[in-house]
Amino acid sequence: MKKLLLAAALLISVQSAFAQKFSIGPKAGLNISNYTGGDIESDALVGYHLGGIINYGFGKVFSLQPEVLFSTQGAKVNNAGNKSDFKISYVTVPVMFKFKTNGGFYVEFGPQAGFRTSTDIPDQTINNFAKNLDLAAAAGIGYHSPIGLGVGVRYVAGLSKVGDFTGQDIDPDFKNSVIQASIFWAIPLVK
Repeated sequence: MKKLLLAAALLISVQSAFAQKFSIGPKAGLNISNYTGGDIESDALVGYHLGGIINYGFGKVFSLQPEVLFSTQGAKVNNAGNKSDFKISYVTVPVMFKFKTNGGFYVEFGPQAGFRTSTDIPDQTINNFAKNLDLAAAAGIGYHSPIGLGVGVRYVAGLSKVGDFTGQDIDPDFKNSVIQASIFWAIPLVK
């Protein structure tokens, strides 16, 4: 009987330790993007991101949060003495591993894949300025309230080159660099 009670108590404690929560919701915010590396002269460009999140929580501390976001990025590039906006739109898919404190503050990190949807490049002599796939790593901090509302700041560092400029007068070694400030609402479906 003691072994049965001990096994039941152990099962209940393990189940509560790995209790799963599931929430979905919208996310939107501001992007401040630029290019890093290479010899391109550029300044930051302001854009936005908009989309949705799915948060799958394990216990009270850890969760996995895949997202799908429409994101405008790029930079103000020095183009023959003039600053021109080089804008690239992506559908990004970050998969963030989040660690949350009891107070609601969290840290997050994870990979991100970006799929180019459009480009707005004023220099028509550049063909295929951006590749179709942009790989990046992201890390951030934020606050997630008990009712699901949250704010966060994230840095997204490009791992792949923005484009492949073989035969053109551009150093191809520059990558995307984005700071994102977001607001989101993770609506709990399973507590």
